[in-house]
Amino acid sequence: MVIGMNFGGVLLAVKDMTKAKQFYVEVMEQKIEMDLDNIHVAFESGFSLQADYQGLLGVPLNPKEQSDNFQLYFEVEDLDKWEDKLSKVEEIDFLHYSKEYPWGQRVLRFYDYDKFIVEVAESMASVAKRYLAQGMTVEETAEKTMFPVEFVEGLV
Repeated sequence: MVIGMNFGGVLLAVKDMTKAKQFYVEVMEQKIEMDLDNIHVAFESGFSLQADYQGLLGVPLNPKEQSDNFQLYFEVEDLDKWEDKLSKVEEIDFLHYSKEYPWGQRVLRFYDYDKFIVEVAESMASVAKRYLAQGMTVEETAEKTMFPVEFVEGLV
């Protein structure tokens, strides 16, 4: 018997809601969908911030700072502009600046103010478009990016 379940999003337990909200709104350009009195903030992109998470649960927790086993993933069309913008934010601790993976996608990673890993990456559509603009064929682009030929053809 299938009873059904839908994924509702990701919730980050934050220490300082004001600072976390400012970071995701002003730096990461996320739009707030709902702000419940600075206790819970939901973003249109599907993730949320929660202050006083232990109080919400009502059970003792042993929070870890910088557990390095979770990341938020954002896609952009112009990674260079984002790298320039993010590198000017003093409190950002970069794990690495832009690097390119074998499939052609360039990414950068850093810690947010609560030490959650944040990845900002080129969308794969922009990667494929870059290869096509450099003269690669649809087939070569599909092979390099590991995407189906039909996906790449849809970008032409």
